[in-house]
Amino acid sequence: MAPTPAPPSAPPKPTWNPRRPEPPFPWLRPTIRIRLTLLYGGMFLIAGILLLSIIYLFAAHALNVGSELPFKIISGQVISDSCNFPSRPSASELNDAMNACANEQRQHALDNLLSRSLLALLGLAVIAFAFGYAMAGRVLSPLGRITRTARAVAGSDLSRRIELDGPDDELKELADTFDDMLERLQRAFTAQQRFVGNASHELRTPLAINRTLLEVHLSDPGAPVELQQLGKTLLATNERSEQLVEGLLLLARSDNQIVERKPVDLAEVASRAIDQVHAEAESKGVEIRGERSAAVVQGNGVLLERIALNLVQNAVRYNVPEGGWVEVTTEVQHGQAVLLVSNTGPVVPAYEIDNLFEPFTRLRNERTGSDKGVGLGLSIARSVARAHGGHITAQPREGGGLVMRVTLPV
Repeated sequence: MAPTPAPPSAPPKPTWNPRRPEPPFPWLRPTIRIRLTLLYGGMFLIAGILLLSIIYLFAAHALNVGSELPFKIISGQVISDSCNFPSRPSASELNDAMNACANEQRQHALDNLLSRSLLALLGLAVIAFAFGYAMAGRVLSPLGRITRTARAVAGSDLSRRIELDGPDDELKELADTFDDMLERLQRAFTAQQRFVGNASHELRTPLAINRTLLEVHLSDPGAPVELQQLGKTLLATNERSEQLVEGLLLLARSDNQIVERKPVDLAEVASRAIDQVHAEAESKGVEIRGERSAAVVQGNGVLLERIALNLVQNAVRYNVPEGGWVEVTTEVQHGQAVLLVSNTGPVVPAYEIDNLFEPFTRLRNERTGSDKGVGLGLSIARSVARAHGGHITAQPREGGGLVMRVTLPV
């Protein structure tokens, strides 16, 4: 038996304490709330001062502060370039003309002030939005860093950490808490891998020894018939136990994302699965057919072959006694690789479809003890499909049987 690889060592514990005590003066802590308040309050104050200064300058220019009057009195006559005065006015006519000239100048100054103030407000608004966008991006940049780390972790890279620097605010507290959660998750996954490695060795060894002993006793030609029959029964039970152990270990491994991916053709994977089930299909009188087009995906070839093998085996074993068939096709649809396995068989109610993917569950609540498997095939297929970023669905066929559809990203 090949030696079991050494399980990965546990990652070191975090050196920082995410549950830091509260500072003595919490109101002095540079929190996001205080920083945003100071930032936007300061921006509003600066914008108000600039707008007030600009309006004051425009008003002074519009009112012509320090300039001469728009009219002059020369030799008893009122002369103006912007206002109309009578040539020889009386006192009342002169007063009316001067009032009309002053009102016209005020209206012109107000119109000029309004137009220039609107232009100044528009310019300040553009500057304020640009400055606010830049400042908001700077303040919220830690959230982008947290998001990128979370996406990397979603791809099963638990070694990534945020390690956010900067002021001790809510975002740093969130980042530190997230790092602590990643440390705990990494230790949990490492412990799971260690358990799977140990269980793989501890469970396989006695089963392999039992199989060897049984095969040695069965090879004795002088053994009684009853002993040979008992040995064959124990050998079949031991084989079922080995299948159960292999299935459980594969199910535990396939629950995680696939880190190392290589190009795999689903058509080749399905052909290999059919070759392995061909003898069993012939013995049961089941015809295997279907066209398999090239559908290359990025993933683990061994695990993808297990999906096809489990689906084809189930399609052959759960079939009609005579004249049954299994159709296996592969193709690329809408940018996704599709593996389709259809078969004749007993009628499957729609409400029992979801239960078929549960471990140790079969049609009509048939449990462990069947000669058709250990009840982990569809559970393993679903876990492997999820680990590759895809999904698997099942639909009842009209007249009996199932249509299993595996969709994987190309």
